[in-house]
Amino acid sequence: MQKVWIYLENGTFLEAKSFGATGTSVGEIVFNTSLTGYQEIITDPSYAGQFVTFTMPEIGNVGVNEDDMESKTAYCKGVFVRTYHHEYSNYRGQKDLDSLLKEHGVLGITEIDTRYLTKMIRDEGAMMMIASTEISDKDELAKQLAASPRIEDINYIEEVSTKEAYIHKFGAWDHENKAYNKAVMSDKKVVVVDFGVKRNILNELVESGLEVEVIPSSFNAEELIARFEAKEIGGIFLSNGPGDPLTLTEEKKQVQKLIEANIPMFAICLGHQMLSIAHGFDTYKLKFGQHGGNHPVANPSKVVEITAQNHNYNVPDNIIEIAEITHQNLFDNTIEGVKYKNKDIFSVQHHPEASPGPHESKYIFNEFAKIVK
Repeated sequence: MQKVWIYLENGTFLEAKSFGATGTSVGEIVFNTSLTGYQEIITDPSYAGQFVTFTMPEIGNVGVNEDDMESKTAYCKGVFVRTYHHEYSNYRGQKDLDSLLKEHGVLGITEIDTRYLTKMIRDEGAMMMIASTEISDKDELAKQLAASPRIEDINYIEEVSTKEAYIHKFGAWDHENKAYNKAVMSDKKVVVVDFGVKRNILNELVESGLEVEVIPSSFNAEELIARFEAKEIGGIFLSNGPGDPLTLTEEKKQVQKLIEANIPMFAICLGHQMLSIAHGFDTYKLKFGQHGGNHPVANPSKVVEITAQNHNYNVPDNIIEIAEITHQNLFDNTIEGVKYKNKDIFSVQHHPEASPGPHESKYIFNEFAKIVK
């Protein structure tokens, strides 16, 4: 392992060891409290532009494999881990995490106090940073960080979204056969607007009995409305994705047209935020976001679900003027889900497919299937 130097915008300067890719990278640092699923987290497109600090201290010990990729590549800028295990032990493991990070150009940073970093982010909030295996001078790192665009100034959706429409052909993971279920023909078809969708979200849509077509984020609402009126599609799903939703001005206009057409819609994470903005209720940024697989959320029956989260932005409390609050985060009482009044439109902030887990919110996909025409 070689040395890597880290400079945070609050002036903190650190030295650690590196694995994975080498070079210099700028992004926003956040922390994730999940105990498992580091590969799914690293390959989640919603982490584009961010460094992920794992609070789980042992990372790399089960390796990585093709089946657990949530997208075709890893979009995060880097990962912080307390202890990296190059040697892995798992019957599904195909290669080590170091190889995956090198393949996709992601910096790995280890032998660093991740508890210290997590407390800093918790107290001061998510912040921009720079990490480099090439530059050791604090002043030069500070200079380069100051000259770099902030995460909210970059449209990462253009990077993570599919460039061509396609039909998704797999369902949920079959533990007995150790493979994803094949999609079956369905008389209910939905279009997924890809803002950075995770593969297992698409899998759960298929598993709920839907035919799933994925389209680029640069979609044309009039075309989708025409297809709905012609009964070619029965609903629209707005996916998760990275960055500040308030920067997506063109996408907002298109979503507003879909709302006006009264098409059944379901949205997750960034899509959930886009629906709020399109209804005239702008999102706000949380201090350090919610990232992890252990967040308690109260559902409409007041039953507590343990959920997976990955977001820095949230819908405002006054959205209650036009929507019923269906889910609420029990850590900080922020809104986790809404059902818009007099419309077949609903959304949640968390990731109900929750790969690798927990799986307590999977029923939400079936709720969408019920309203698809």
